[in-house]
Parts: sequence; C-alpha cells; structure tokens
Amino acid sequence: MIKELDATYMEQLQQLAGEIQASEELARYLEEEEEEDYNLLKQLYEPRIGDIYDEVASEKPLQLFYLEKVLLNAAFEGLYLPKILGFSVLRAETSDDVKYLLPQNHFKDILLTICNSANFDILKKRIGQSIQVGFALSSDIWITNLMNEITNKRVRYYLRGHKLPKFRDPRERKIGLARFHRQFRNENFLTAEFPDTLSDLKVMFPDLRSFLRYRIGENYDNTSLIPSLMDFVRNDDFKYTDEYLKITTLFASFFALEGDDLKELSEAFNKMRTSMPEFEKKYLDYLLEMQDDPKTTLDGGADFKLSSILDKSVDDELTAFYKLTDTIHGKGYVNDEVQELVRVLYNEHEGRSKINEAVRAVIYGYLERFISNLELTDYPEYFEISKVFTVYMEIFSNQQFNQDLKELSMTLIKKLLRKYTDKRAKDYQDIKKFVAAMFPEFGFLKEKEVTELFKTRRKRKKPTA
Repeated sequence: MIKELDATYMEQLQQLAGEIQASEELARYLEEEEEEDYNLLKQLYEPRIGDIYDEVASEKPLQLFYLEKVLLNAAFEGLYLPKILGFSVLRAETSDDVKYLLPQNHFKDILLTICNSANFDILKKRIGQSIQVGFALSSDIWITNLMNEITNKRVRYYLRGHKLPKFRDPRERKIGLARFHRQFRNENFLTAEFPDTLSDLKVMFPDLRSFLRYRIGENYDNTSLIPSLMDFVRNDDFKYTDEYLKITTLFASFFALEGDDLKELSEAFNKMRTSMPEFEKKYLDYLLEMQDDPKTTLDGGADFKLSSILDKSVDDELTAFYKLTDTIHGKGYVNDEVQELVRVLYNEHEGRSKINEAVRAVIYGYLERFISNLELTDYPEYFEISKVFTVYMEIFSNQQFNQDLKELSMTLIKKLLRKYTDKRAKDYQDIKKFVAAMFPEFGFLKEKEVTELFKTRRKRKKPTA
C-alpha cells in the first residue's frame, strides 16, 4: 500500500503549484512558446520542488511514490518529471539477465504523463537515456502495450527510436544500467511498498529488502519506518517464511527499538526461532550473507542489538554464538581470554560448519575495519595488530581466512610503498624489515617474493639519436 503524503508537504506542493500557475514566467512562456522562457521557469521552481523531494526522501521515504504522483498534476507543467523518470528506472530490482523482475507501472505512468504533456517537445530533451535504459530492462510486450496507449504518431516514433538493438545483449544492459546509475549516485530516491498479503510479500520482497539495505548503509534516520516494520512483524501470514526471517533480522540488527516494540519483536523472533523448520541453518546462512554485504556491516552494535532480543535460555547454536560475540565485542578480539573462548567454541564444531564460518567472519570484520581505516602515517599500529594474525590463523586453520588477511595486508603495504618512496628513510626501512621478517612467517609471501616487492626498478634509458 502506498503511503499518503503528510498534510504539511501537500500544502507546500499546492502552494508551489499555485505560484507556478500565477507566475509571469509561465504567462510569458504560454504566450511566446519560447524554450528559454520554460527553462527560466525550470530554474526558478525545480530547486524548490527538489527541496521538498529531498526532505521527504530523507524523513518519510515511504511517501515518495505518492509525492511523485502529485507531481504528475498538470499544474506543475512537467517540472521535475525528467528527474523522477530516471528515479523510477533505477529503483526496481533486476534478474540475472538484467531485466525487471516485475512490470514497472510507475515508470509507465510518469513516461505517459510526459508524452501527453503540452511541454513534451522540451521535456523530451532530458529523458532520452532514461527511456533507453527503462526500455532495455522491460519486456517487448510491456513496451508494445505502452506504445498502444499513445495516440500521437510523432511521440510513438520518438519512443521507438529509444529501443536500442544493442540492449538485446545482457552484457550491454548491465553496462548501460551501471553507467546510468552513476548519474544519480548522489541522489536519495529509493522507496518501497510494504506488503499486506503473502502473495504481495513474494513479489515485493526484493525491492523492500534493497530499500532497507540502502537506508541502513547510508545511516539515515529510519524512525519513520518502524511502524510499518512492526506491522510486518505482526502479520501472521508472513511468519516462518524465508522473507519474514530476513526482514525481521535486518530490523532487529539495525533499528533502535525500546519498550513495547522491542519486547514484541523479541517475542516474535524467539517464536520463529523455535517454530520455523531449519531455522538455525537459514539464519546463519543469512547472517553470512549480511556479513559479506558492505551495506549491512555487522559490527558490534548490530550484534548487540540482535543479541539483546535473543532468549539465551534456549540451548542452541545461536545462544552459543551470541554469548561469544558479546564477549568479543565487550573485551576485544586481542584479549587472551577471548581468544581462548573462540578456540573452545571453534573446536566444538566442524571447521566448515556455518557457526564457525560466522565466527571467522566476526574476527575478520574487526581486522578488516581496523586495517582499512588506518591512516598511512599510523602504520606501526598495523605492525602491532598483526601479532594476532598467527593466533587466529592457528585457531581457524582456514585457507580462505589466511588469503583474505593476505589481500588486506598487501593492499596496505602497496599504499605505504607509494607514500614512502625514499628507500634510505626510516619509514621505508621499517616497512621493509617488517615485511621481510613477518610475511614469510604468515605465509603471505615467499622470501623471493619479498625481495621482488622491494626491488629497485631501473628506469629505461632513452635511446640516443
């Protein structure tokens, strides 16, 4: 269900529409029909529409669909429509062959409004790439049905010219979509609808999850989403589905709850935990998926939130895992007691078990965040933290963990060598001595590879005339 726009925003838009219709700029444009006059109208009023749009996108993102439908009103003279057309193209999830998972009716509504606008000849200069990408991601039958709704032959001819043959190739569609997305990388326009029925859940889930991941990754204030998420948690039709597990886990891990909402979410989660078939496996699978996702980084804060709603009187792998992560986050992964607790839990399970994979991901997450965010001038701190490498490499005895640490370390060392280029300076020599002593021990490089890394490259002499 689309959320209606708050009355405050509606009043602002109605006032703005009235100003546009009463403006001298519009009167002059309607009389002269000069593009320069319309562009002046655009310069005066699109930034003001944009300010309202940005505030809604930030504070009440579930109302964006309604806001965009309001902007389709002819009183706005097509202003801002080219931009929201681009937004509508980029919102929806695509399949593996880079086609929309669902028909995009909102994209169609905006495009038809533009095509039927008296200002089409001006607006069309700003929508070409949006149409090309939107058509590339849509099915042929969808495009045909859209064309049949347009009576103007000149407009139909224009649209047909934007159905490009090169986009029959999925690789070209992927390239085109990525290139188009870069144009909007600094824009906040994602929104979603929350489902009411189980059939809606199956259809809407991909877009809803992407929307929540985006809001989490960008650290927006998501307070306005909590009522809709609580309604989702309460919906008995959704319970014990994979989609319910994933949305509820995101909610529990990344949203600040208290009081009755926190209690109700805890009860729903623990009931799912004991009633859903294969819950532990499915939960740990999704946990690992989130740990690999840069938008949903499972740091100590996220783990603590989930741990706080967990009934730890239940004797299962989740209780064991979150008791351990509570200690890791509380005392630190360099603590000797923590390292021993990690060893004990790890040895109680097979090395390739899901819980062991999750433990490795927690420890690697700490190391990755520390090393990736390290200022290059603070490189001695890397030398210090590397003392725990051998501890955890020995506990885990996992080749992928070792390889990930190697790649993380090599990335840092190469950055340092680009910064410290004077081979006789102390910084360079300290780095060289550390790598020569420790990288072979870690198994990151062989001695010959270390020598090659620090070898002086001779510059080729220019041939004499």
